[in-house]
Amino acid sequence: MKILSPRVHGYLDYLVVALLFLAPTLFGFGGIAASICYVLAPIQLVMSLLTAYPLGVAKVIPFPVHGGIELVTSIGLLAAPWLFGFSALDNARNFFIVAAVGLGLVWATTNYVSARTTTTNRIGIGL
Repeated sequence: MKILSPRVHGYLDYLVVALLFLAPTLFGFGGIAASICYVLAPIQLVMSLLTAYPLGVAKVIPFPVHGGIELVTSIGLLAAPWLFGFSALDNARNFFIVAAVGLGLVWATTNYVSARTTTTNRIGIGL
């Protein structure tokens, strides 16, 4: 069921940026897990600013592409503790698992078609 509108998805995206920046401090982990968070946060910020949805600024990245990137990212977040060797660190591992599941749920419940319709109607061009 696609219950999240593009606008709500956008708010969640910017919330995720803040959470990624703060997670190492809030949940007490460092090392490679913290570095991954610090790399992903600005990437998520730039992607959100460039996405063609209500909270995007430049509207360069189609919203469904944005969603595809987030799906791949959720899989990467789930695998990261084992790929990067921090699976024994409970706080970091658990944060990455919860973040992966959360991002996957956002992907699964977002209405990506709605953004195309909204964007097309607003600029008056039918694709």
